[in-house]
Amino acid sequence: MEKQLHIISFNVPYPPDYGGVMDVFYKLPALQKLGISIHLHCFEYGRGVQPDLNRYCKTVQYYERHTGHKGLSNTLPYIVSSRRSERLLENLLKDDHPILMEGVHCTFLLLDKRFAHRKCFVRLHNVEYQYYRDLCNSSTSWIKRMYYWMESRLLRSYEKKIANRAVFWGTTEKDNEVYRKELGCRHIAQMPLYIPDWKLECQEGMGSYCFYHGDLSVDANDKAATWLLENVFRKIKVPFVIAGKNPSAKLVELAHAQNHTCLVANPSDSEMIDMITKAHINVIPSFTSTGTKTKLINALFHGRHCVVNDATVAGSGLESACHTGTNANAFCELIAQLYHQPFTEEEVKLRRHLLTGMFSNEANARKMVDGIWG
Repeated sequence: MEKQLHIISFNVPYPPDYGGVMDVFYKLPALQKLGISIHLHCFEYGRGVQPDLNRYCKTVQYYERHTGHKGLSNTLPYIVSSRRSERLLENLLKDDHPILMEGVHCTFLLLDKRFAHRKCFVRLHNVEYQYYRDLCNSSTSWIKRMYYWMESRLLRSYEKKIANRAVFWGTTEKDNEVYRKELGCRHIAQMPLYIPDWKLECQEGMGSYCFYHGDLSVDANDKAATWLLENVFRKIKVPFVIAGKNPSAKLVELAHAQNHTCLVANPSDSEMIDMITKAHINVIPSFTSTGTKTKLINALFHGRHCVVNDATVAGSGLESACHTGTNANAFCELIAQLYHQPFTEEEVKLRRHLLTGMFSNEANARKMVDGIWG
């Protein structure tokens, strides 16, 4: 009998140009190869209709996300209330196929009694209440801080409410433990990120500079880049390059204020990987402590040394492939130590052992299929 699966995506997952939609998109061909017929439901708010998705899905449907005041609720988190759609629920009720919700964002149906006995699964991208708490602490705008604080409060109550209404798959064991111990979730397991067809291409020897990359329009990434410029590379005078999407004018100015630091705005995917590959140290602090950081996985597949903090790597299973510092002084010491230290064959072997087993889209899809139908 044909296995059919509804997948609800918080955004249109094409092009797969940032971490969250990468995980959604690369799941599609992996499941398709196992014979799964996918009915994809996307909330669209700026990315448009994407015909490429029809290559991997039996059906693709789009729904409006109610942004701004239309998406507000006194009791529901905005990321959830703005994705309420009765048309979506009616479409799901036309059959009895299992439903996979991508992120807490798409879980409104778990509050609907019509789905009480449906096979429902949630791909947990973050412990969302912690993620928004971290964004609150990272933001310099009091308006954003207020929004993030309110969203975090609503999300904690909401995540606790839905924690036993579906089977969950988290990306890190750290997130899973929060759901088990704090939110009372009884059915949660680890599922590594689905990623592009990256091959292990980290090169032995010496690179040319230190490097940070990310979506620089995100407050936490802007803060990480600013922190590095002001607290690390103002002290240690080695070449430092920042690259990413949509940097602020303030960050661009700060990055070019010193002779040994610069910023590359909006590079292509191939340009980004080229910069990661040529760097000697990928420096990846994080100010959000949940989920798996796609930028870290990218750097481990393609780069040499990785200097991180606990928030970047904790619970990921990738700690042994990184050099972890707790503050700016520790980052300076690690960079000074590693900048003249070649990347070795032994370190390449360690990465191959860690990454090839963990990040197999085919193996993870089989695990997901077994969890849904097995």
